[in-house]
Amino acid sequence: MITAIVLIKTSVDRIPEIAEQIASLDSVSEVFSVTGTYDLIAMVRVKEHEDLAEVIPGRISKIPGVEGTDTHVAFRTYSQHDLEAAFSIGLDG
Repeated sequence: MITAIVLIKTSVDRIPEIAEQIASLDSVSEVFSVTGTYDLIAMVRVKEHEDLAEVIPGRISKIPGVEGTDTHVAFRTYSQHDLEAAFSIGLDG
């Protein structure tokens, strides 16, 4: 699974509506409304690298009110959940 973090600039008067539209897309797992340079951050998860082109410029960027995107592709994922699972391997209850 390939994960991309997409930083999104939008029309500020339509942030909630745009966030809902982005969140409804198939490959988008979460959308966060944030402070700072960008208005939204979307987590996109796809099976193939080529699928990113379909989702980000093909769908997200075409939503009315989306003014620009900046995409970062993750090399690896680290999470507290993953660490807990790794340390519990072989341990019984």
